[in-house]
Amino acid sequence: MNADRTLDELKAVDRAVYSAIANTPTASLDEPIRRLSDAANYSRLWIGIAAGLAAIRGRRGRRAAASGLFAVAVTSAIVNQGVKRAYPRQRPDRDLEQVAGARRVPMPGSTSFPSGHSASGFAFATAAGRFVPEAAAPLHLLAAAVAYSRIHTGVHYPGDALIGSLIGASIGTVVGTMTTRMLRSRDSGKTGATP
Repeated sequence: MNADRTLDELKAVDRAVYSAIANTPTASLDEPIRRLSDAANYSRLWIGIAAGLAAIRGRRGRRAAASGLFAVAVTSAIVNQGVKRAYPRQRPDRDLEQVAGARRVPMPGSTSFPSGHSASGFAFATAAGRFVPEAAAPLHLLAAAVAYSRIHTGVHYPGDALIGSLIGASIGTVVGTMTTRMLRSRDSGKTGATP
């Protein structure tokens, strides 16, 4: 079938890009990118940023933090309990691709598709960015850096990170929109104010 051939070709491109990244010497980048990838484990990075937003941005920051973390929770459930089970994909073989030891983080036990780190990062950035627009671009850049870090450290193919990012951004948009509407409705009922 033509669709099967197209999918095979996309997988071949995905593996080729992974291999190209794995075989590009980046000694000065390996440690900082590995540390960034580790920082995003269990959404610690996003929890820390949420705490900062809540502490320094007042009501908007608290709303951004709550919306962002709720988006992360929804995204994690959908990705880990739904998509990963429906579309299992084996993790890349770092030894075969000779991914440098300085880059490596522990290989997760879950399947590869899609990247949960990428999904959570974009979910947080998208949902929180609705309430603190001046932080939206930096948050998205950080989410993109986390997504790339998962490829650089060898635990995901580029396609895993790309699809995870799209899923997270989509869920973040839905959560951010719903949160905004709920808060607007609640605030207008109390004081006539908008979030």
